[in-house]
Amino acid sequence: MITRTSLVFAAAVFMGNVSLAGATPRAATTRVSDLRPAMNRLWEDHVMWTRLYIISALAESADKPATTERLLQNQIDIGNAMKPFYGDAAGDALSALLKQHVLIAADVIASAKARDGIKEQQAILAWRSNADEIALFLAKANPRHWPATEMKAMMREHLDATTAEVVARLTGDWKADVKAYDAVHDQILHMSTMLSDGIVEQFPRQFAAR
Repeated sequence: MITRTSLVFAAAVFMGNVSLAGATPRAATTRVSDLRPAMNRLWEDHVMWTRLYIISALAESADKPATTERLLQNQIDIGNAMKPFYGDAAGDALSALLKQHVLIAADVIASAKARDGIKEQQAILAWRSNADEIALFLAKANPRHWPATEMKAMMREHLDATTAEVVARLTGDWKADVKAYDAVHDQILHMSTMLSDGIVEQFPRQFAAR
């Protein structure tokens, strides 16, 4: 069973950190078969809690603060999962960018709900800029397997899919709402696979047999 503790990819077995430049960490016993589902779980949590936040925020339901807290925790979990490979500073920096991603998304949702077109466009532009920052950050960490152009495209696809969720729920188009979540779920699994494969290819000695 995958728990939050296991989602750090058995970080305790690493005796040293990895710089963003990609220095090799000390020996580990992580298995590819453990890393991939753990990575999937982290990013599935990301889109699931984002969806629940969208529902809570648009309805102004009482669970919004708790949902927000859990969504923000997911961004910390993702950053922590990267620390065994790229170091504490890089993991914390990624978490900070992902928190911005979530908080800007909240601004997009709030302005869309308020029908404030100017603020919505400002928030969307900030959201896209943040998505590009995340893409470039990851590309710098693993340029061979996470090229900047592909990461940027993937992050933009994620924004588009999430936007479709917001629009469908805001307009009460429930069939489109369900379809949008299926799309964002499929897209995030594609991104998660790219991230997992990139880590394995960059640090092949840190993994047991596939």
